Amino acid sequence: MWLNISSTPFHLTGFPGLEEAHHWISIPFFAVYTFVILGNGILLFLIWDDRSLHEPMYYFLAMLAATDLGVTMTTMPTVLGVLWLDHREIGHGFCFSQAYFIHSLAIVESGVLLAMAYDRFIAIRNPLRYSSILTNTKVVKMGVGALLRGCLTIIPPIVPLHWFPYCRSHVLSHAFCLHQDVIKLACADITFNHIYPVVLVSFTVFLDSLIILFSYILILKTVTGIASGKERTKALNTCISHIYCVLIFCVTMIGLSLIHRFGKYVPHVVHIAMSYVHFLFPPLMNPIIYSIRTKQIQRGILRKLSLPFSQVKCFTSLKPLKD
Repeated sequence: MWLNISSTPFHLTGFPGLEEAHHWISIPFFAVYTFVILGNGILLFLIWDDRSLHEPMYYFLAMLAATDLGVTMTTMPTVLGVLWLDHREIGHGFCFSQAYFIHSLAIVESGVLLAMAYDRFIAIRNPLRYSSILTNTKVVKMGVGALLRGCLTIIPPIVPLHWFPYCRSHVLSHAFCLHQDVIKLACADITFNHIYPVVLVSFTVFLDSLIILFSYILILKTVTGIASGKERTKALNTCISHIYCVLIFCVTMIGLSLIHRFGKYVPHVVHIAMSYVHFLFPPLMNPIIYSIRTKQIQRGILRKLSLPFSQVKCFTSLKPLKD
């Protein structure tokens, strides 16, 4: 019979063996956290404020930025709590909620990237019908669909966590809660919790990636049929940012999944590093990629920056009144 001591809180882990350096390690983490919030926050503000960006492509970009913010703000508070305050205890309810949001937002992000691929597919394959196909109503439906898919499909493996007895070690291997981390501590039949995530990732992230790949094969086929080299380059440039974001997301997520499931003999520091890379690198890079490669975003940023500078210049150019 299992000994159910589920009331005992879990114990979060920082960087084992480097506890004395946690305050120094927190500096780059806090810097990345700040840049993620600023970068994605600026993107959201620009898309909301600038009417010229009220198009399907930028609506999807806003969804991606919001999802990245959600992932980062879900994980980083407990990470910084461990690094700054050595606050390691986390209650079961909060832990399971954090795991739910982390994993559901990952599925949502995969769906948003798929929607962005569809946007580029229509823009290049059917440019004359782009506005009639991707209406605001359809964009909203696609966004809600991606959100619901992520929120609903992750419920089955998370709910049983509340029922499992935890009679083994209560020490988690990260500074935040992951489903695959928690079930290792359960003294119960966790067959479903082992199989379901594999099936879920296969039918969401993996399938999304295959559809995205297939869509870009068709896009490439269309682009190669364009006579003008300048137009071909212009068409491909509209897809490069999205391709970068997809690669970053898929590589880091697949790497994390493989490490957790098959990296039994891989050093623990590799597990920790892959987790932080997966949860911090895409949210950090996505706004940078789109800011660098999208002229409309660049113009929006420069426009906002030039306003206060122009006001300062106007103020300093005023001549003092003579007596």
